[in-house]
Amino acid sequence: MTILLLAAGASALAYLPLTARRASPLRSVLKTASVALLAVAAWGLAAPWLLILALALCTVGDALLSRETDATFMAGIAGFAAGHLAYIALFLTDPSSNAGLILDRPGMFWMLILLGIVATALIVPRAGPLKGPVLGYVPIILGMGLAALALPETGALRWTLPAAIAFISSDLILATEKFLLPRDHPARAVTPYLVWPLYWGAQAGFLFAFA
Repeated sequence: MTILLLAAGASALAYLPLTARRASPLRSVLKTASVALLAVAAWGLAAPWLLILALALCTVGDALLSRETDATFMAGIAGFAAGHLAYIALFLTDPSSNAGLILDRPGMFWMLILLGIVATALIVPRAGPLKGPVLGYVPIILGMGLAALALPETGALRWTLPAAIAFISSDLILATEKFLLPRDHPARAVTPYLVWPLYWGAQAGFLFAFA
């Protein structure tokens, strides 16, 4: 399993300098392999099947988003939405899960709720033909964050919430880049290099928490 994890990390690192470049076969292979290898490692470690499913679905999402067309973007959103639903099920069905813990952290709870409201108000009106998929995606990913609050901050599970926040952050940065920033905005030179470490780190964090 160590070899698989090292290969996943190496693929993620090799993809980083390509993340802002145009779509290419090498770029797609590295991006997809970075999470696909985590899914294989999770299977080899006899991790919960919902974790394996979530990583597999996100792998499909990565493969689709790497092509960077509107059609593959919509299909990629569907793959990630399904992956988030698998993560929600994983968090809420874990033996240590306790829904009562969600409201025990009111600051984080209300931050996620407010984040969802603001993201919907700013991004959805500017999403054009992707308005429907984006509108459906926002509550799902924030629901994943809320579900993470149901897990105790003990043992390896303590990494679940930071990983969920990293995942949400990566998606919000990506959405800001795609829908809110002008094409010539200088921030576009930086955002790809923020999105990828947050996203891949989140997936690795979930693997560490549950495998």
